[in-house]
Amino acid sequence: MLEQARAELAPTGVLRAGINLANFLLVTGESAAGEPQGVSPDMARAVADRLGVPVSYVGFKTPGELADAATEDVWDIGNIGAEPERARTITFTAAYVEIEATYLVPAGSPIESVAEVDREGVRIAVYGRSAYGLWLASNIRHAELVNTDGMDASFDVFVEQELDALAGLRPRLIKDMESLPGARLLDGQFSAVQQAIGTHPDRKAGAAFLSEFVEEAKASGLVASLIEKHGVEGRLTVAPPVR
Repeated sequence: MLEQARAELAPTGVLRAGINLANFLLVTGESAAGEPQGVSPDMARAVADRLGVPVSYVGFKTPGELADAATEDVWDIGNIGAEPERARTITFTAAYVEIEATYLVPAGSPIESVAEVDREGVRIAVYGRSAYGLWLASNIRHAELVNTDGMDASFDVFVEQELDALAGLRPRLIKDMESLPGARLLDGQFSAVQQAIGTHPDRKAGAAFLSEFVEEAKASGLVASLIEKHGVEGRLTVAPPVR
């Protein structure tokens, strides 16, 4: 299985790992050589080590751009949030980490819970092509989504247009709340972004290898150790094992 997985996942002799540079929890820095550092790059390097090949990082400014490149021959594995829309062109492992997604509401808002957000007349600012944005697009039934092209842009629209809620990852919303007196972060979550490893659908042996690797990485403590190494405890959670 290893030889076939290596042939599929590293046909050039190098594992080309697509990395979403926009996720500040999974990519926390840059090396002197300009390579991304964080949980996501380290997971890609661990995959390459298991395969016995070098790793080369292919950075993308947004998760949407990484997903769009799935039909091109530019990466062999892609570290990105797993969502049904993306699964049309990418075969995903189970998640290795999860990140809570919830809402920030402005001062004086009558909204008290996540369940109250999806109502007629409520407008939600959201980074449309994020994993949580794709989830909302498929699940919001009554509220209006105001889509933007980034987390910074969704915050700006939320403030400038005086919207009712700002959707986002809990760690980022905590930071945003600091600049908005009286704003509140709602308890609970509307979803958890499932950060996984994906590959091209025709790489069956490679996909099976990756799925096995991810489960082992969670069970062995590798994922937990990377979370601690990069100082993102309490913001990233090791995903549960597949049963």
